[in-house]
Amino acid sequence: MDKNKVIKEYKKKINLLKKYDKFYYQKSDPIVSDKEYDELKKWVLKIESEYKDIKSKNSPSGKVGYKPSKNFQKVSHRVPMLSLANAFTEEDLLNFEKKILNFLSENKGFKISYSAEPKIDGISASLIYRNGIFEKGLSRGDGREGEDITANLETIKDIPKIIPDKDFPKDIDVRGEVFIQNSNFENLKDKFANPRNAASGSLRQKNPEDTKKIPLNFIAYTFGFEQGLKQKKQSDYLKKLDEWGFKTNPLNKTVAGIKNLIQNYNEVEQQRANLNFDIDGIVYKVNDFDLQKRLGNVANAPRWAIAHKFSSNKAISKILDIDIQIGRTGALTPVAKIKPINIGGVLVSNATLHNEDEINRKDIRIGDTVTVERAGDVIPHILSVDINKREKNSSKFIFPNKCPFCGSKTVKEFNKVTKKIDAVRRCSSEDYYCDKISIEKLKHFVSKDAFNIDGLGKKIIEGFWQLNFIKFPQDIFKLDYKKIEKLEGWGKLSTENLKYSINEKKNISLERLIFALGIRHIGLENAKLLAKHFISFLKFQSLSKTKNYDDLLNIDGIGETQVSSMKVFFSNKINLKVLDELGKILVIKNATAAKQNGLFKNKTFLVTGKLSGISRAEVKSLIEENSGITVSSVTNKLKYLIIGEKPTRRKVESAKQLDIKIINQEDFLKMLNKTS
Repeated sequence: MDKNKVIKEYKKKINLLKKYDKFYYQKSDPIVSDKEYDELKKWVLKIESEYKDIKSKNSPSGKVGYKPSKNFQKVSHRVPMLSLANAFTEEDLLNFEKKILNFLSENKGFKISYSAEPKIDGISASLIYRNGIFEKGLSRGDGREGEDITANLETIKDIPKIIPDKDFPKDIDVRGEVFIQNSNFENLKDKFANPRNAASGSLRQKNPEDTKKIPLNFIAYTFGFEQGLKQKKQSDYLKKLDEWGFKTNPLNKTVAGIKNLIQNYNEVEQQRANLNFDIDGIVYKVNDFDLQKRLGNVANAPRWAIAHKFSSNKAISKILDIDIQIGRTGALTPVAKIKPINIGGVLVSNATLHNEDEINRKDIRIGDTVTVERAGDVIPHILSVDINKREKNSSKFIFPNKCPFCGSKTVKEFNKVTKKIDAVRRCSSEDYYCDKISIEKLKHFVSKDAFNIDGLGKKIIEGFWQLNFIKFPQDIFKLDYKKIEKLEGWGKLSTENLKYSINEKKNISLERLIFALGIRHIGLENAKLLAKHFISFLKFQSLSKTKNYDDLLNIDGIGETQVSSMKVFFSNKINLKVLDELGKILVIKNATAAKQNGLFKNKTFLVTGKLSGISRAEVKSLIEENSGITVSSVTNKLKYLIIGEKPTRRKVESAKQLDIKIINQEDFLKMLNKTS
């Protein structure tokens, strides 16, 4: 690889790390997963080892955390708060011990004892005690300089304010982690993404009285500066911390030998789901303080300690219940309600079980201990079951043969294309005969790519359904606004806004109407193809009379599966009534043929974030009408990334790395005006 390109890429990655650190340490709002951060850091360190002359002053090899916030007074740590090197595999641990033995000039027979301490995912703090009195508390900051957060730390009950024991050191920095128990986080989860963010945000309150309201905890595990510490081993120091009134991790253990470290790691990971606090790995420290002193530090990390991280996209939890959900097409989807577990910085409490076959294949049962995987933006799912931990009275999960919502028989259909029975079980009730299917179809009808009605979200649809305000799509355009105005939480202004939003959407394109109907197997792309074929709503509606279904097979992109769904839809009397009513209420625009040589020819676009006054579906339609192409992900082939309000950060960062042009809604509309 060309060195100039390496340097350019290296600088980009350094700036990204700097930005990620700021969001993680200072703003308590991480914008990437632990896995992505670790991979980026690995890449930077690898390049630095290969090109010795391009190391940045902002390299992760030479710094810890992030500079202290301006909201608090800065104070220098008497002994730096270093970070830890990471281990992910057994080989990493073998290399770690090998380096220790080489540094100490000892052979393989030399036995090293480690203090193995589960790493709590919280906020590091250093507590300064003089003559047994808590004087000052600092955050980690950048490792060398922290924030004076004494007043906030004093509100934490776990932190002793006075330690009368005679054997307590005269002067010492007791260090540990501030965190929130998962059970207490339940009351805060609407405000914070995960317990770590909640702890960090609470410690950074300007008013200690606000911090006092948050149930913070503190676990002690090490020290910085010390004068008068008599203990010679980390394990003895941890015991003394208990005697002095500090809380320590109940899973701390002294272990010798890499194989035993791995065994302990696996045992702790199995217990992870049952803990009342988040851990993201185990820290191994050489137990002997004299050996620690001999080993010393390298740059920003000690030679004598390492963090063995758990997988950033997998965790072990317990299935508390299995819930059956139903979609607009009648598909029954089982969802595991699991004991909340932190996976890659996200608190996960639900995991999809996909379908009945998946449950039977993996023999998943309520009460099982399971491995849950969350890869990137993929919905969390159950990877495997630990049969050895299954309860004796456990029974197989029986998938319902009747719809839990309407009582209709559930069926698995024969797929004529694949010549196989579908894995998905469905409610046999047709469309609006099942209340749950009706509600889901209505939610789809008002969704972004369909009618995109502002102020008519999923919860409101459910509420209006319960009140009998809405039962069918046409009812949305016949709402009694006087009744709505009298509802709790509603008023004249909010009702008027809803009325305006609904009336504004009475003008709609044929393709979006077809998509909004929620016909099975007819997605937005298929809806576009059908709209171009029929041109007008009347011709589309007349399919119930002409029954020219075979003609649809001539449309490139429409197959037997889609045609079969169209037949089912048009043979349903309620669907025909819905179409008739909508035809009387709406102004449905005819489909227009796309320009073959528009100004967007050979240009690709991707939209991220909320746009103002126009939906993503409308933008996509405008792009395609002008010969452009819309894509679903950021790749080298993307030409323009259109960003709205609150765009997906990962997409924006990826676009910057690939030098893709980023434009806003106004920029796009200016481009569009040039095409007209």
